Order: sequence, then structure tokens, then C-alpha cells
Amino acid sequence: MTVHDVAPRLPALADLRDLCRSLAVLDAILSPDRESRYYSFHAGWADGDEMASMRNGSGDEYSIVFSAAGAYVRGFDHEAPMSPYGNDGEPWPGVIDDVPEVFKPLVEEPAFTDEDGVPVVTACLWREVTDDQWRHGAIDFPSDHADPDGATGLFPLLVDRSPEAYQRFAEDYYEVSVDLEAVSDVYALRPLDQELVSSLNDEVTLADLAQDISEIGYPRAH
Repeated sequence: MTVHDVAPRLPALADLRDLCRSLAVLDAILSPDRESRYYSFHAGWADGDEMASMRNGSGDEYSIVFSAAGAYVRGFDHEAPMSPYGNDGEPWPGVIDDVPEVFKPLVEEPAFTDEDGVPVVTACLWREVTDDQWRHGAIDFPSDHADPDGATGLFPLLVDRSPEAYQRFAEDYYEVSVDLEAVSDVYALRPLDQELVSSLNDEVTLADLAQDISEIGYPRAH
């Protein structure tokens, strides 16, 4: 799978934002230790911009910036053959060349580049609010690799948006049993109450999650 396969399977902007918030809340409940979390979401990342992120702890990551203009997706697989570090320190041809002007500042955003200003990216997609689909650059993918840009490993829960997919991921990653009905409730943006939180992790209270809920912008029960 490459960005070419991911683009038609990503949901609309609002639905992707909701999914990313749900992933972040689930991880916040299952992993009180922020450093161990896989998925995060910051509703106040920058002026008017929100950011969803993934970090797997092994050097692979993605960032999705939601703004008034739409959304910009940057993914990086450190072992992908399309890594800048295997291409003379330059992003693979086509990956970011066609990024629209409105998202160009994010290509050079310091949070998404290395100390030499090289964009840390192997996979890139974007969608402006006026677009009817997700877009990516015109790329000549290496033919001798099953996952040339890392998309298969980076975006599985964004293309398979079933609660079962998250349950499988979390049980493997966090090595705990995960309640499928609770995952479904969070995917449906059910406001958090203590019962829902406890069904996922009985060692975490709603008060423990106050900062996370605020940062993520997830609804909580009143």
C-alpha cells in the first residue's frame, strides 16, 4: 500500500478529525504515561491549527494538521526506501513537489524537518476544503518494495476505521484486554463519563484525564 491506495480510503476532513480525536482519547485512557502513547491530538497546536500525531517509538511517525484550509498529512517511515536519508538527503521526487501553496509552510515547518531543514517525510497527502478527494504527488514508486513509502505501517487505523481494528492494535501494543463496546462508544464520540473510562482502564479516573480531554477537544459528560 502507498499513498496512492490510502487517498481514496481516507474519510472526509471532519470524519478524519473525529477519528483522530477518538484514537487520542483511547490511547490517553489506556496509557496514562504520555511518552508511551501511540496516538495524540492537540486542539491548540498552533494559531487556529490542530494536529493529530502518531509515534510508534521506533522512529516512525505521522502528523496531520487540520486548519481552515483543510488538512495536510506528513508520514515518515525510517526504514522506507523512499526516506530522504537514502536519497542524498532529499525527499523522494514527487512526494512534496505538488503540495499546494496554502500548505507549503507545513512542508518547511521546523517540527517536521530535521536539523538541516530537510523535510522528514516518506508519505504525504493533503485535502483542501474545496477538494472532493484526498490528493498526493505524482510519484514513481520503487517497484522492488511492498511498502515503499511506509503507508502500510503508518496509516492502518485511518483506512480501516472499524472499532475492531483499534481493539486488535491496542491489545497487541498495550498488551491488555480492550472492551470493544467501549471503543465503539469513543469512536461515536460518546461524551466521556467514569463508567466509559473504567470499562477501558479501571485505574484511570475522569479527573486524571481532564488535561488530556481539554487538549484533545473531546466531549465529556456534564
